[in-house]
Amino acid sequence: MNLKIAVLSGDGIGPEVTLQAKKALHAIGVVFNHEFVFEDAYIGAIAIEKTGKPLPDQTLNLCRNTDCILFGAIGDPIYDNNPNAKIRPEQGLLKLRQELGLFANIRPIKAYPILMNSSPIKKEVLEGTDFIVYRELNGGMYFGQKTTNEAATYASDLCEYHETEIEKITHLAFQAAQTRKKKVTLVDKANVLETSRLWRRVVSKVAQEYSDVALHFLYVDNAAMQIILNPRQFDVLLTDNLFGDILSDEASVISGSKGLMASASIGEKVSLFEPIHGCYTEAKDKNSANPVASILSAAMLLEHFGLIEEAKKIVAAVEAAFINQVVTVDLKVDSRFGTNEVGDFIANHIMDAEDLYFKKDFVQIGRSTIV
Repeated sequence: MNLKIAVLSGDGIGPEVTLQAKKALHAIGVVFNHEFVFEDAYIGAIAIEKTGKPLPDQTLNLCRNTDCILFGAIGDPIYDNNPNAKIRPEQGLLKLRQELGLFANIRPIKAYPILMNSSPIKKEVLEGTDFIVYRELNGGMYFGQKTTNEAATYASDLCEYHETEIEKITHLAFQAAQTRKKKVTLVDKANVLETSRLWRRVVSKVAQEYSDVALHFLYVDNAAMQIILNPRQFDVLLTDNLFGDILSDEASVISGSKGLMASASIGEKVSLFEPIHGCYTEAKDKNSANPVASILSAAMLLEHFGLIEEAKKIVAAVEAAFINQVVTVDLKVDSRFGTNEVGDFIANHIMDAEDLYFKKDFVQIGRSTIV
């Protein structure tokens, strides 16, 4: 298979972790005889610096004419510390989602047995946890009308949803559940919000088309508790834009680090794959950021195109890194491995799992090294 991939590495640690995902994809291409062509473009703070826009026209045009997008991270403390900034890096990603119609964000949540000690949650609570968050991505409060008064003493954010927006992601969630444990849990605040009551009506209607899948409901405050108290009860968790953003970040503690959390944003024609951890500017250029979320996002990219064995090959290499403790300091405080070393190990494991050998405190990469 030939794929043209737009690479929007963005800001902070984005370029470093995205490079490791590209290494993994290159290795997959070599092993399975695929050709992946990467084309880089600006987005976020670096795009503002270079062009004055958080999403330059050139970047948008590239994304519209590519097979998929590998995304890094956006953001910069300059903007975080200035609430009055009119142009912000995040505007680039929000506009990209709208322009490409990226309507469904998919975030797998899994407790890896070898990493359970890295999570603050007890092992007996974590065991068996494996669910997916389906977050609606193109509607709700993030895209509703925003107002402030002249004195800046009042502000409002309008939350709007249309039936068709809810239907699209609901079908995806139920189709995913059919391949898993056949359970969808809708998270909302239907006792208070009219938009949540619409969600319940629409989701209940769609559920009638999937008689083999059970539908459950949870208010968002209870869901936030249950994710920590009993996460293995979930299979597919379906929710709106705001609640999905918050809950999936909360769920990252299950795996032990945000640096393990991959995601896919599905569009009608082009889809985007990215880690959820953000720009983490403090770690920029320190070779300490965890690249696994970006690498697992590349696995989701392959799976999206039906390359299931290839995706499994990446996941197996990641798990091998865990088993051999080739991890960054967020997972092992005394680790001597950095972003590049973890990426090299995973790429080399994909190329030749037998061509690796270990010495105390470091790993020697064999003849198949990806650079």
